[in-house]
Amino acid sequence: MANQQDFRTKVIPTWCPSCGNFGMMTALTQAYADLGLEPHQIVMTFDIGCGANGANWYKLYSFHSLHGRSLPVALAVKMVNHELTVVASSGDGGGYGEGGNHMLHAGRRNIDVTYIIHNNERYSLTTGQYSPTTKTGQVTKTSPDGLVEHPINGLQLALVSGATFIARGYADEIVHLRELYKKAIKHQGFSVVEVLQPCDIFYDEKKIRQAYKSRIYKLDKSWPTKNKSIAYNKAAESGKYPIGIFYQEQRPSYTKQLSQIKKKPLVKQSLGRINIAPFVEEFK
Repeated sequence: MANQQDFRTKVIPTWCPSCGNFGMMTALTQAYADLGLEPHQIVMTFDIGCGANGANWYKLYSFHSLHGRSLPVALAVKMVNHELTVVASSGDGGGYGEGGNHMLHAGRRNIDVTYIIHNNERYSLTTGQYSPTTKTGQVTKTSPDGLVEHPINGLQLALVSGATFIARGYADEIVHLRELYKKAIKHQGFSVVEVLQPCDIFYDEKKIRQAYKSRIYKLDKSWPTKNKSIAYNKAAESGKYPIGIFYQEQRPSYTKQLSQIKKKPLVKQSLGRINIAPFVEEFK
């Protein structure tokens, strides 16, 4: 049985020393091991950004895609071989900005993929420009007079798109985050896990962690995870950061409903001889 280290390459990550990505990686590799998964059973897809460099440091099948495009690749992998565990990773810029449309349609399709969004409220790899989740008034390289735009609420976006598992974690709460990851991966459907990730380069390290520590609290076991409207309102809470599972529903996943792959994955099916002439004729 694989252990946590079996999901790590020998390459030392180049993340900044106190980056939240370390906690996220620890929680995820622990989750894989706890679930009894093996490296060859997992595919991770990445976009561009600090977290996306994890494509070099997770020891499993991985694909480093374009900015905001980790989901299309993940969906394609799941369609071809739905027996694989597929996890897509993106930043808040790629997830809610360039790739926002992909998230919307993945939600309505309810494809069985876990989507992890690293939310540090910046485009950090490109040196700190404001992102879709940067708070109004923040001074950045691209908003020197203070940001005038309103930030996107990623959890609300996931809710209205139709995602069937929606959670928020915090990178420094590794044990709690590990359990969220495990539940998200086990869920049959589209799972979105937004992770609050402190960036100590474009925020003051002590202040950002103190801010999170003073505002974060965990949703208790009595939280009504089946009520979408309550989850939507909770996601909008101002001044505090609730973490935990906001919403979960059981709805048939996309791949479970396709007759073409009910018996076995496409990758295990023989194509045989297919006459495409009638199809070509339609385009003449």
